[in-house]
Amino acid sequence: MPLQPWFNESKLGIFLHWGIYAVDGVAESWSIFTGGLTPEAYMQQLGGFTADRYDPDAWAELITDAGAGYAVLTAKHHDGVALWDTGATDLSVANRTPAGRDLVGPYAEALRRRGLKVGLYFSHSDWSHPDYPTIRPTQPQRDWLEGNRFTTPEPGAEDPAAWERYLERVHRGQIRELLDRYRPDLLWFDGQWERDERQWRMRELRNEILDRHPEIVLNGRMLGYGDYTTPEQGVPILPPEGPWELCLTIGDCWGHRPDDTRPKSARELIRTFAETIGGGGNLLLNTGPLADGTIRPDHAERLRTLGAWIRRHSEAVHSTVAGLPPGHHYGPSTLSADRRTLFLTCFDIPREHIIVRGLHNKVLRAHCLTTGQELSADTVGGFMSHGVPGVTRIQAPASTDPYATVLALELDGELDVYRGHGEG
Repeated sequence: MPLQPWFNESKLGIFLHWGIYAVDGVAESWSIFTGGLTPEAYMQQLGGFTADRYDPDAWAELITDAGAGYAVLTAKHHDGVALWDTGATDLSVANRTPAGRDLVGPYAEALRRRGLKVGLYFSHSDWSHPDYPTIRPTQPQRDWLEGNRFTTPEPGAEDPAAWERYLERVHRGQIRELLDRYRPDLLWFDGQWERDERQWRMRELRNEILDRHPEIVLNGRMLGYGDYTTPEQGVPILPPEGPWELCLTIGDCWGHRPDDTRPKSARELIRTFAETIGGGGNLLLNTGPLADGTIRPDHAERLRTLGAWIRRHSEAVHSTVAGLPPGHHYGPSTLSADRRTLFLTCFDIPREHIIVRGLHNKVLRAHCLTTGQELSADTVGGFMSHGVPGVTRIQAPASTDPYATVLALELDGELDVYRGHGEG
């Protein structure tokens, strides 16, 4: 099925890693996996998870202010703790924490009141359920799982019946709960690496999800059965083929940690966003709420600054596709849906001219989207008898955006660029 149009149009989503790991500020789930904490010590955090200042409407307002079209909340991470009142296990914030209630439903309702799309993160793996580590991975590249009692049984200790029980009652059971209760627009899976497609029965899972909710979007962590790819923590050098989404932390960590003291600047986040959409992708930008449900003020400030930049340059963000290939412009670019307006992003203050190489098109109009200033454009050089265009020069604007300046070039037809070596 084709990807739902809202996904590519959104350009920006907000990732919310929220769970009991915020109580002590430890690595989400991985503290168990790596042995940094015993399971007992990790689960002691259940007693401190209050969500007593959780205001989903404030979250939705911030997500809107950030310029995002959707959000993704960690409904269940690898630790197995559900943020809703699941009937599949007793390990939920509703049953086992002072929060004492479903946290997913109010989130979904608040987002929909703002016209935002609802995404839910769900981990295939569950490092706290006794039926999970009962079959062995088949992938040889997963040797690092060997000996980890939370993921893999010892040779000869496999229990296929327990695995079937986990797959049906917990894995499928909780996914059905999320689908039927909250009707998410996006399911964002993770934790697929510990089993292969056959063990997870991913084809059957995809078919069941679509039977229940035909218009849902599924991320790529389904071993070949998702709708788009999900690079992490850095803009890809070569954009993936097809739809994609970069997931990126504002700081260094996914969940809230007091020692996460190096948040990226607003300028760096805007740059990353422009580079991502210039490559045809979405940015899923992560913040980790505190155990009480509040979002760090320094993260909120950066999200609002990003949103203000997006609103100033909405024409170059929404209803656009990937722009020029590398080498034509010093910076990212996007292209209008009709492929007749090219938007150039300049991170540094332009001096004298902004250069575009290899542009066959004539520029009918150039202006600074940031300020509205009309700009002159001309072409120099070229080897037209051999089809090699000259260099297009755009006048530098008199004033610029404090973070990134955008120029709009209206072309005489659909974008047409030269990709040769320039020989005579």
